[in-house]
Amino acid sequence: MIGSILKQKREEKRISQQDIADLLGISQRTYSNIESDKSNPTLEQILKIDKFLKVDLLKELNKRGFAFYQNNNNKGTNSGGIVNNNYPKELKEQHEIQTAHLKEEIIFLKEQLSSKEEQHQNQITHLKEEITFLRE
Repeated sequence: MIGSILKQKREEKRISQQDIADLLGISQRTYSNIESDKSNPTLEQILKIDKFLKVDLLKELNKRGFAFYQNNNNKGTNSGGIVNNNYPKELKEQHEIQTAHLKEEIIFLKEQLSSKEEQHQNQITHLKEEITFLRE
């Protein structure tokens, strides 16, 4: 889907795949794979294409349910990706239900852990008292 949008915008500007590939520093074949949705472009690549074609690809992709994220690693370079948020309503509802159940399970497990920690602390206190008594 991203590829078809890129292809449409590129063809509207009468730009070749090779020109875009050269801009991105990749082969024409690699760029062809992006347009045929065999691989996804990085956020950095989309931004370069956006600037080169003088179109707002991010806005167009956002309208079609895509979201973008960017990571800054500790080496000073950026990486990013594309997330398709265009999921059926039923799938979203199912995910929300599953997430709610997992949150409840986390709360339960935290309570169990807290209870066990309290029991252990009581046992430690009791043992310390016994040791103190035996030393006297």
